[in-house]
Amino acid sequence: MRKYFFVAAMVVGGLFASVQGVGAQSAILNLPRDSQRASVSQRIGITDITINYHRPVVKGRKVFGPGSAQAYGQVWRAGANENTTINFTNDVTVEGKPLAKGVYGLHMIPGESDWTIIFSKNSTSWGSFTYDQAEDALRVTVKSHPAEMEEALAYDFDNVKANEATIVMRWEKVAVPVHVQVDTNETVLASLHNQLRARAQYEWPAWSEAAEYLMANKMSADEALKDADRSIAIEDRFENEMDRAQALEMLNRTDDAKAARAKAMSLGTQQQVHAYGRQLQTQKKYDEALEIFRANIKKDPNSWIGHNETARLAVAKGDYDTALKEMKLSQAGLPDALKPQVDALLKRLENKEDINK
Repeated sequence: MRKYFFVAAMVVGGLFASVQGVGAQSAILNLPRDSQRASVSQRIGITDITINYHRPVVKGRKVFGPGSAQAYGQVWRAGANENTTINFTNDVTVEGKPLAKGVYGLHMIPGESDWTIIFSKNSTSWGSFTYDQAEDALRVTVKSHPAEMEEALAYDFDNVKANEATIVMRWEKVAVPVHVQVDTNETVLASLHNQLRARAQYEWPAWSEAAEYLMANKMSADEALKDADRSIAIEDRFENEMDRAQALEMLNRTDDAKAARAKAMSLGTQQQVHAYGRQLQTQKKYDEALEIFRANIKKDPNSWIGHNETARLAVAKGDYDTALKEMKLSQAGLPDALKPQVDALLKRLENKEDINK
């Protein structure tokens, strides 16, 4: 009998959204629930957003508004059963307002079009029955819009970009979008500072990768140069000397950049230097690329790379017969994975096409 009194008390107290008879759900045992547990996550940059919730189903009801399962103007758990929670692993902005990293209870106040989205510091309650506005970390107002029928409540991440995404709650024929933004560059910068204090600080690739990220995202060239120098101090290599050259160029230190690049060329394998020359060609720096090829051939003129580059130099002079001969020699010593590429180059040379462009 105690069991039935206990369940009855919980029903009266509003802890069950709906009960179809004793035993339909349990707050004590691990039994199937009408509103199934779900979780959805999305990474933005290096910030993870995770929503844990339960999915109530429509079951022919009117869900929102007068005479519905959830009236307008009342705080709602944004799901079923225990608190719907949302976890941000880094600071974010929600609808343009700042919100610190952490786990929050997610509540909503439905309206005909305006919805209030609530991020509560209390994330461990059952439903919204003990919700206290004094525990709000943030409230924002958004506009709902009509949507396709969604029988079971669902959260999705739409319009995912490098710095932002839109969280959308969909249920019945209503969709509620909430825009979240992350300062990815600042977040990564802070993370790099921490990561490079750990074991990674003793490995040259870590500092090289940090430098490359900073430069690729047009952040601090000064810091990128420091990171490249730290990488070189651990092990002087083609990769980090090239990082140093790029950082120096960004700082308009042209002569220093030229010296660093020359150092990189002396350290690089023939394949690394060839790849750099091809990169210059894609940037339409044709004369610079040919100079790189001339120097690189000397490393091993009889390798497939040496013959490939000799062919490219011949093309630059308009000597397609020599170019074709050299490219066939290149093909003979080529790794199998690269043969389709050289087959295509041979066809272009037979048609007297400029393979340098």
